[in-house]
Amino acid sequence: MRSHSFRSSVTLYRNGTLTLAQAARHAGCSEAAMAAAATTQSARTTSDTSADGTALSRSVDV
Repeated sequence: MRSHSFRSSVTLYRNGTLTLAQAARHAGCSEAAMAAAATTQSARTTSDTSADGTALSRSVDV
């Protein structure tokens, strides 16, 4: 399974563009693996606020 394809599938699933089954099929993994990745990616994304109040967002690649 290619990493870019997997990350794209997770993003499309989280945005509601693909269903869980479609995203899993697109990524070449099981629905359980896709659901776990979507949950893990969500938990690993954090938002911070800079000193001037500007929102900063950073994400750690899964």
